[in-house]
Amino acid sequence: MVTSATTTEPARILMQPVIRHVVEADLPAVLGLLRLKAEFDGCPDALEASPDRLRQAWFSTPPRAFALVADIGGRLVGLATYYPTFSTFLARPGLWLDDLFVREGYRNRGVGLALMARLARVAEERGCGRIEWTVAVSNERGVAFYERHRASVRHGTRYVRLAGDGIGRLARHDLQLRAAPQGGGETGSAR
Repeated sequence: MVTSATTTEPARILMQPVIRHVVEADLPAVLGLLRLKAEFDGCPDALEASPDRLRQAWFSTPPRAFALVADIGGRLVGLATYYPTFSTFLARPGLWLDDLFVREGYRNRGVGLALMARLARVAEERGCGRIEWTVAVSNERGVAFYERHRASVRHGTRYVRLAGDGIGRLARHDLQLRAAPQGGGETGSAR
């Protein structure tokens, strides 16, 4: 594709991204990246994040989640959001990579690799046994990228999500079980 010098496409010369943790001033740009990620994933209406919600998550004490950003020439071109997990099988902490996204025009230039490399360093510093995430089956380029960098894609498992009404329904069920009489006849325990 031929582009003129007046387009907004990034220069073809690869600039090394600066990978750093997000700061509050980044929140509007990060929200823009998350909108692009939701569009890329085919679910633009699923994005409910706001600068205030992200601020509460990332800058609370302690933070509930974290974000790395890729900055090239003062422009945020990618992000990796993550939060801590724990593996009882390993008896070690881990990280869940929630979102990895690189703006179109900056892909295939080392930005995604730089974000993943920094995340791996964070995992090492925290003594993590693993980093886990999901990838859409249809994202063949993403799967190939992850496998190239020694990630194993587990085809024998299925991603499960419980949200909104499902959480509320099970929480109410727990309350009902706790309120059930514990003596004699039927109890609230599962068999």
